[in-house]
Amino acid sequence: MRIGVTSVFVDDQAKAEAFYTDVLGFQVKEKVPVGEYDWLTVVSPADRDGIQLLLEPDQHPAAKAYKTALSAEGIPVIVFTVDDLDAEYARLVERGVFFTQAPVAMGPVRTAVLDDTCGNLIQLLAPIAD
Repeated sequence: MRIGVTSVFVDDQAKAEAFYTDVLGFQVKEKVPVGEYDWLTVVSPADRDGIQLLLEPDQHPAAKAYKTALSAEGIPVIVFTVDDLDAEYARLVERGVFFTQAPVAMGPVRTAVLDDTCGNLIQLLAPIAD
C-alpha cells in the first residue's frame, strides 16, 4: 500500500490552480470535470508520477469549519519538503506570497509557513545541513 492522492480543501479551484502551479511551481496532473467542480490534481515537476495533491472544493460545511479552525490556530494542513528553505522563501516572497512564519530552526529541520490564498496554511520544511 502507498499514498497516491492526498488533498487540501480550497475555496476556489481556479484560484488554487493558479497559486499551486504559477506561484508554487507544481504541475497539473489531472483535470477532469465532475459535475460543478473538477477532479483537479497537481504534482511536483520533479516527480510527475508521484503523490498527487487534490485541490478539493471546500463546499461541505465540515470542510470549511476544519479549514477555519486550523488556520485560526496557525496549524498547517500539509507540509512540502524543499532542498533550500532560504532560496524557496526568497523566491516565494518575491512572487508576493504571504508567510505567517519566516524560516526558523526546529530541531533537525528548518520550517516556514505560508498562506495559500485559498484558506490554508502550508508548511515548508528542509533538513538542516550537517
